[in-house]
Amino acid sequence: MKKISVLLMVFVCVFSICLFGCKKKSDDNVIRVSEVTHSIFYAPFYVADNMGYFEEQGIKISLTNAGGSDAVTTALVSGNADVGLMGPEGLVYVRNQGMKDAPLAFAQLTNCDGSFLVGREDEADDWQWENLRGKHIIGGRKGGMPAMILQYILENHGLTLGENTAGGETYIDTSIDFALNVPAFLGNTGDYVTMFEPTASQTELDGNGYIVASLGEELSDIPYTAFCATANYLNNHGDKLEKFMIALKKGYDFLMSATDEQIVASLKPSFSTTSDELIVKSVKNYIGVGAYADSFVLSEAKWNKMLDILDNAGELKGGRVNHADAVNTKFASLV
Repeated sequence: MKKISVLLMVFVCVFSICLFGCKKKSDDNVIRVSEVTHSIFYAPFYVADNMGYFEEQGIKISLTNAGGSDAVTTALVSGNADVGLMGPEGLVYVRNQGMKDAPLAFAQLTNCDGSFLVGREDEADDWQWENLRGKHIIGGRKGGMPAMILQYILENHGLTLGENTAGGETYIDTSIDFALNVPAFLGNTGDYVTMFEPTASQTELDGNGYIVASLGEELSDIPYTAFCATANYLNNHGDKLEKFMIALKKGYDFLMSATDEQIVASLKPSFSTTSDELIVKSVKNYIGVGAYADSFVLSEAKWNKMLDILDNAGELKGGRVNHADAVNTKFASLV
């Protein structure tokens, strides 16, 4: 009986070791990605995952939606995520707040603002930014990139900003929560609103508004969304990040030449409740304005352009952050 008990204990120990070893090996292949939100704006990444390109490289993506840049940063610093997909302006904010070991951006995914300006009238035949003089625009939260980029564009077109629309001032309304922007517009607040896809196209299809302009097309070459990680992760998991970049590049290349049917097949698993028509229309709108970065390298010129936008909006209270202190271009340069 004692012999059987000893054998049983040995078996349990061996089985546990095997289980632990297998689990460790599996975990070594996983990259935990925390995304700021779930959007077709990030299509090349989803395509790479859904088409099995990460799996081809021997890695697996574990994806979670953090619901905000602050939450993504927290997940990275706390070790609950390996890679974050977020707006790199967040890296500026946390550095200016004194965060130690703040994450770095290692690959740019989108090259401009992904929002479209939606109005109540069809202005296709006579659109110009001057049309916004004296208008009320729902622009997102204060300090958010859509509102700051909109401000930068309007001021460059000579429009005066303020709340006195009757006096000819253009009002960018940042008092409405981002999630309530569209409901507010549909509820007859404001003359215009900024929307991302597929919401902008859906609003058009429903007859509730018209896309009049693309913020990204008007102001391009901005590192709007980037993959980020801590210096520790970048230094110790370079092999996985090299594979990550190879797969991401394959996803981008596939999407750029995909047929309508291929676009749907490669993105439907990530957007199961979105109609095929809207998936295709949204992707083509983004391709048309150059939203998907054709180079994953976040250059110093683009970084400084982003800082100019933040500075113009009064959001650089802690000063400009050097490109070298917040960006690692090693892995993006490989593909």
